[in-house]
Amino acid sequence: MPTTHLSLLLVNDDPAINTPMAAVLNGAGYEDVRHCDHQAASRHLELRAPAVVVTSGRQGLVLASQIRQLDERHDRYTWIILIDERESAQLLDPLAGLGVDDVVAPDQVATQLLPRVHAADHLSALLLRLKHENRLLRDNLASLEQRNQVDAVTGLGNERYLKQKLVDSLRQIHARGGALCYLLIGLRNGQTLLQSHGQSFYDDLMQSVARRLQQMVRPLDVLVRLDEHHFVLVTLPADLQECAPSSFKRLFDGLNQKGFLTQAGTIEVQAGVALVGVDAACLPMDPAHLQREAAQLLCRSHAAGVVTAKRMVPVG
Repeated sequence: MPTTHLSLLLVNDDPAINTPMAAVLNGAGYEDVRHCDHQAASRHLELRAPAVVVTSGRQGLVLASQIRQLDERHDRYTWIILIDERESAQLLDPLAGLGVDDVVAPDQVATQLLPRVHAADHLSALLLRLKHENRLLRDNLASLEQRNQVDAVTGLGNERYLKQKLVDSLRQIHARGGALCYLLIGLRNGQTLLQSHGQSFYDDLMQSVARRLQQMVRPLDVLVRLDEHHFVLVTLPADLQECAPSSFKRLFDGLNQKGFLTQAGTIEVQAGVALVGVDAACLPMDPAHLQREAAQLLCRSHAAGVVTAKRMVPVG
């Protein structure tokens, strides 16, 4: 059975397309169906966020990017169905970062729109529940900050957690081989943004930065917020050769080439990324030494506008 109150927004510049789609959805039991052209879509998104958006073409991809920024700002998720003649493999490629969840070919709208919306209805409800549970969990963790290892602002691990994971990770590569990549991510304009907009704004921005970083790292990677203006990523690749700037360029570009939508408008962050790689031949090593090396490299990253990297040499 459809969720009758599910909010749907149909965005197309041709009323002759929107109106029949709305009629089909209304006839299937969906009562909250709005439709508009692309020019008016922003206003509809701000007035009342829909759970599902159906849009089309290249303008639809632009709208999808805008919706994802709003989702990031408000910690929600909007299901986006794109009507497009291009291959779904191209448009749904996670590496492309287009923000689309489902693709329907124009000649299949008549037969596929309703089942795709039914699926979106189910998945949207599931995502909302998971997000709500995740938010409750994050709040509970934050309340234990004085004795736990979680950053109260972002819900990531904190410096205490990082120290523990670094010791554990170095012990692991010493026993089992492999390598460790330590990435220090610094926001060069963080202090300026904090002074200009205040702590509340800056905390919201840090939450958005943390969410974007989480989307770009692997589940088993260790991601922490080190302090007010720095994050750290620790990964354990199979080989030291993987500790290379090219392996993390997507992370660098993801922070620097796409702004963050905030209450003060779209904000650009100036992120530097410094990478230090070690393997078992470099051990034993004081984790503090690893961190000092990364801090020195970060200054070069800020100056050069690239990912800077260093592989530690074997001991003696």
